[in-house]
Amino acid sequence: MPATDLPLLIEAALEAGKIATRYSGTQAQRWDKPDGAGPVTEADLAVNAMLEERLPRARPGYGWLSEETEDTPDRLSRNIAFIIDPIDGTRSFAEGARTWAHSLAVADHGEVTAAVVYLPRRDLLYAAAKGQGATLNGQVIQASQAAGLDKAEILAAKPNLAARHWRLGEVPVFERAYRPSLAYRMALVAQGRFDGMLTLRPSWEWDIAAGDLIIREAGGLCSDRTGLPLRFNNSHPRLNGVIAAGADIHAQLSAQLDPDGSGISE
Repeated sequence: MPATDLPLLIEAALEAGKIATRYSGTQAQRWDKPDGAGPVTEADLAVNAMLEERLPRARPGYGWLSEETEDTPDRLSRNIAFIIDPIDGTRSFAEGARTWAHSLAVADHGEVTAAVVYLPRRDLLYAAAKGQGATLNGQVIQASQAAGLDKAEILAAKPNLAARHWRLGEVPVFERAYRPSLAYRMALVAQGRFDGMLTLRPSWEWDIAAGDLIIREAGGLCSDRTGLPLRFNNSHPRLNGVIAAGADIHAQLSAQLDPDGSGISE
């Protein structure tokens, strides 16, 4: 039900923004998760509590997967599931910056069908429903269809430029940029602000589910690092990286990436 799920996600995202912005990022209580899993703040938990109460109540047959909720096998018995990151870019939030986002998605039989990425501090609300296109603040957006990788601007963290990730150890020439929130990076590609993005490390579903649909509905392509389509609500909710761009740039990045990250032998 993408047509009805999207308004529900938009309303929930707007409420999440109201909750999160009540906290001053640098003053919000913060903890470090075990095993180096990163920080969490009281704002993350407050947003998650609201979403976990509101969304399943509206769709009692849907499963639930969230970064801030202990995962259970129950969602695997559901064909449709919410996939939620209450605050993507928690480090950015805790530093008092504005480049953090709420990322909300619905996946049906593994495919995302409704999605929202909302940055309340920047007043940016990206949204998409399957077959209905993608929007930013209600206006239709389209991914870049640039053709030349050597002139493209790609969102990527520096570790993605390690030689071992690329065939023959040769890193292609492109202009690199970066934003802290993975969901925001994907939304910027959907908007056409950047020609592509890539992350080559294993990626949690909640970071990328919403961006996957928004990019595809904006006319871009989104895959894992080997070029395979992204599928969600997996038993282990981590995917093999992300490549997102228009068709030509996506093909060029995929062709030059080493699928298993082995690069060349030493």
